[in-house]
Amino acid sequence: MRLSPLCLAISLTLLAGCQQPQPRAELDEVKAVTAGSVNAIDVVSVESTTVMTAEQLGKVSAAAARAQRQERSRVVSEPLAMIARPVAPPPPTVHGMMANIPAQPANTENYEEHADNPIQLVSDNPVSTFSIDVDTGSYSNVRRMLLAGQRPPADSVRAEEMINYFDYGYPMPADRSVPFKVSTEIAPAPWNPRHQLLQVGIQGYRVAPSEIPAANLVFLIDTSGSMQDEDKLPLLKRSFAELARQMRPQDRVSIVVYAGSAGLVLPPTPGDRQDLILGALDRLSAGGSTNGGEGLQLAYAMARSAFLAKGVNRVILATDGDFNVGTVDQQALETMVADQRKSGIALTTLGFGTGNYNDAMAEQLADIGDGNHAYIDSLNEGRKVLVEELSSTMLTIAQDVKIQVEFNPSVVAEYRLIGYENRALRREDFNNDKVDAGEIGAGHDVTALYEITLVGSGAGSVDPLRYGKRAEASAKGDEIALLRLRYKKPGNSSSVLIETPMRLADIRPQPSDRLRWSAAVAAYADLLRGGKNVGAFNWDGVRNLAAKTGGKDPWGYRAEFLDLVDRARRLTGDGAPVAVSE
Repeated sequence: MRLSPLCLAISLTLLAGCQQPQPRAELDEVKAVTAGSVNAIDVVSVESTTVMTAEQLGKVSAAAARAQRQERSRVVSEPLAMIARPVAPPPPTVHGMMANIPAQPANTENYEEHADNPIQLVSDNPVSTFSIDVDTGSYSNVRRMLLAGQRPPADSVRAEEMINYFDYGYPMPADRSVPFKVSTEIAPAPWNPRHQLLQVGIQGYRVAPSEIPAANLVFLIDTSGSMQDEDKLPLLKRSFAELARQMRPQDRVSIVVYAGSAGLVLPPTPGDRQDLILGALDRLSAGGSTNGGEGLQLAYAMARSAFLAKGVNRVILATDGDFNVGTVDQQALETMVADQRKSGIALTTLGFGTGNYNDAMAEQLADIGDGNHAYIDSLNEGRKVLVEELSSTMLTIAQDVKIQVEFNPSVVAEYRLIGYENRALRREDFNNDKVDAGEIGAGHDVTALYEITLVGSGAGSVDPLRYGKRAEASAKGDEIALLRLRYKKPGNSSSVLIETPMRLADIRPQPSDRLRWSAAVAAYADLLRGGKNVGAFNWDGVRNLAAKTGGKDPWGYRAEFLDLVDRARRLTGDGAPVAVSE
């Protein structure tokens, strides 16, 4: 089809006029609750419009006159080249037919890079110090990826969170004068019988639901546009509804949302007003960008307004990803969370969905906020985190819990701490009560594993120094190591020290079911990260080791683990390249 010079000139002039930036405004408005009623979130978008000025109209008229003269002589030359656009390549075809390939959103998931803890020579570094961790987000997040047929990025795998996902049934403390009981076990490592596994288990005392103090909870919910997928806001609403049904008259629940702007959806409301709480959750909808910093500020303001001096005060942040507008600087967010922690308001973070999940930020903020981090990939996981583990989430029984193990160089040649890479502390931090560490809630259990090599076993991995000092015989020659723990009782500024020696006589010829299971999970995590620390031990070894353990499995978590091992084997295979973070 041939363009007339008149149409051509008008089109060129209009095109030039449209090159100016056009106005666009977008408003995300959240209406607060008034007079006890809950209003829905209204999102209003104002689309841009184009207005032609008088000057532009004059240019069009002049161009039209020129075009008329050109039409008389039917001369068409340069203008066609001016509006030519590059021709897009043809769409891909399959057997000669066009393939309809939808554009895929970019995967911006973010995981903190970490290297496995190295093997340490006891003669060089006999002391290992770290903060305890009760997070479990890595396990369920990795499960989500395996169920989707995706190999998890190596940095998404944190061994301690894998191990601590399971309940090991450690013995309870005799009374509440000490908030937890410490259990230890030493037995040959399944992947190398010439090495030993040292398991440290900490079990907090349990409380009945009626003993949990009144709770002041603020649900801080991401309602940005990316949250509309079924595994995001819809799953979040169902999961939080499970928690809301557990609330009591003495509890208080607030709901704050954040998208393009933050808003109050539900002011502090008694826990037995489930009609209001569930109604507010039901009305939430997704739309806008993610102003997480502003949402945190409003959430903390609500927590302060309903603060319980002798109760539980906690913000529960639920999101699928990053904060991309507003307060985006992570250091500023961390400072805000740390300040609120000092004032008695904790922060728990819950991750949802795929594609833009910022695991690194969610975990770090929870650590700083004296809370825990979990990832919810199903309603069952939502019930586990928000209902089954409610008491441990709500009631903190020990704060700033630190572990320090001093190995006897006359007995132990080498050691390696499995996991806890981002929880390492300096040796001097152990006795410094100003240094923040992890918390244990009522009923929580924590597990740590060391792989150790005994002197004279011939199984060392590191050559001794030619000119280094030889370890002298110790007066405590029957001791493998001394375990030290420090913790603070809630509200106290001074820590309490517990010491437990571990002896050669404690070594078992075979691991218990408890140690067998934790070893299987540790090997599973290591193989997902590339299998650098378990030698020739493979997926069959992991599955066989886990399948041999006994114990009750009322919720099916252990049976599910065996299925995940099978899926991981199929996705990785022998010698498959390790996935990396985006």
